[in-house]
Amino acid sequence: MGYGLLAAAIAAEVAGTTAMKYSEGFTRLWPSIATVAGYLLAFTLLAQTLKTMQVGTAYAIWAGVGTAAVAVIGMLFLGEGVGLAKLAGIALVIAGVVLLNLGGAH
Repeated sequence: MGYGLLAAAIAAEVAGTTAMKYSEGFTRLWPSIATVAGYLLAFTLLAQTLKTMQVGTAYAIWAGVGTAAVAVIGMLFLGEGVGLAKLAGIALVIAGVVLLNLGGAH
């Protein structure tokens, strides 16, 4: 159940961050509301996740997967550049999360 809640927390955080891009500095109402709602839901779900998972494991996965997902969304849907360095960075973030988990973060 912990990983399911964590996946939902990541999805909410990614949705909130994506909405933030569309809020234009919190000058547009509905994207701003979506940003706040996404982050409130993300932190609520992350807090529930921490009841069954260790904080190091949960946060490493949440931050790493969320970062990688937002970077990919930026490249695919928001017109951000795609380069070898950016792709390598995403791969390194994911590798870091995997190494933390393999190295005893849980």
